[in-house]
Amino acid sequence: MVTNTMESIRSWQKERVKEDEITRYLDHGRDFIDDNALETLLARAPGEPEPARVREILAKSLSVKDLSLEEVALLINVRDPDILEEMRETAFKVKLKIYDNRIVTFAPFYLGNYCVNRCTYCGFNSDNREARRRVLDEEAIKAEVVELAGKIGHKRLIAVYGEHPKNDVDYIVRSLETIYSVRVPTRHGHGSIRRVNVNAPPFPVADLKRIGEAGIGTYQVFQETYHRKTYARLHPADTIKGNYRWRLYCMHRSLEAGIDDVGIGALFGLYDWRFELLALVKHSQELEQRLGIGAHTISFPRLVPALNSVITPDWPHLVSDEDFRKIMLVIRLAVPYTGMIITAREKAAIRNEAVRLGITQMDASSRIAIGGYSDHVTGQAEDRQQFILGDTRSLDTLVRDLAAMGHITSFCTAGYRCGRTGKCIMDLLRSGAEGKFCKLNAVLTFQEWLDDFAGEETRRLAQPLIEREVADIRAKNPKALDIFLEYHARIKKGERDLYL
Repeated sequence: MVTNTMESIRSWQKERVKEDEITRYLDHGRDFIDDNALETLLARAPGEPEPARVREILAKSLSVKDLSLEEVALLINVRDPDILEEMRETAFKVKLKIYDNRIVTFAPFYLGNYCVNRCTYCGFNSDNREARRRVLDEEAIKAEVVELAGKIGHKRLIAVYGEHPKNDVDYIVRSLETIYSVRVPTRHGHGSIRRVNVNAPPFPVADLKRIGEAGIGTYQVFQETYHRKTYARLHPADTIKGNYRWRLYCMHRSLEAGIDDVGIGALFGLYDWRFELLALVKHSQELEQRLGIGAHTISFPRLVPALNSVITPDWPHLVSDEDFRKIMLVIRLAVPYTGMIITAREKAAIRNEAVRLGITQMDASSRIAIGGYSDHVTGQAEDRQQFILGDTRSLDTLVRDLAAMGHITSFCTAGYRCGRTGKCIMDLLRSGAEGKFCKLNAVLTFQEWLDDFAGEETRRLAQPLIEREVADIRAKNPKALDIFLEYHARIKKGERDLYL
């Protein structure tokens, strides 16, 4: 029986990779990531750029124009404290110009931890015999969503799937249907998940079409490391993930398949963070130049401990807090329109700082143990999760902390459902027009969440913020005021899911 199962998995792996869905994206047989070119660019960048040149670059970013790789390399090398402060101020201005003072929240939802790969830094490594394996069935998925949508109040999830026949495309499509089917009574209305983003392995175009048709938001695949030698050392060649190019061109295939919001990322700490940062920017540029749509979101998870990981405290590329702040700062300046996601891998203090460095999305009440929401896992179940979390704040606490900093928490998913995706959303973000919709919908969803889920202290802190936001809409968007005020009043009476 075990032998048959292993043979079945090997057969599944062989059929998975479609070579023609790699080669058609190559440029005369070459990849868009050129290790030598990126290393050379970093080597040639001046040790400390001239302040005048840095200010020219900052002005370009503030005008919502992408930076060149040469300009990104210059910003990476800035060390002068005064110039770094100017970079921080500009990054926050860019974020406010495009996204206002909104932070979108979501929850990670791990549906299984079976995996055929043997990534040496990951707790889901197939050789990790101490990991307790499980894939959630329909009833277990519903139980998790009841907690997420009915008790915590999330409207948006990132569903995470391992690479294994147990959670192949058929399972993904069925699980998405199940997630969307759940409606839960709340304090004044009902709770449901309105948009599911997906973090999953690379798929062929045909499978990606099916996933897209299931009604997802953003499709995420992270390259982990763009550096070929490091990638090969950490991902055994006899696994699917050992195929660097199959992973590298997944976003090309996703856009070809009609999934027009894609998310990229690197696991910072596997190799030199400066190289990974340049490669991430290059990846977004490649997608926009080749397929007309850049990265909808960029993530930059930092390497953290995991069960039986080979990464030790003396690993040479671990990223300090200072360098991690610079990563966030430079990404916001380099790709000004993109959404930026910081997860609960990071400690609360770093995530609070990140708000002023240009972050747009955060998770909260995060439990990444398989089945951890309905099991009410307290602490961290190391043998059931991929890595160890740094920030275990509840959603209510995060909302309260953000409100104290003057930031509104947005639960809006209207853009996906109104067709403001892909090139449309990119153009709206660049022009600043999307903010007019997002401000309205952010306030409406925030009021809904406060009424249904917030604790008394959170409501007390947040209500003055709501009043300031309404006053801002009254002053800056009078054409939409009447319909907004009507919807706001209806939400306060118990109606739900009203959006513009």
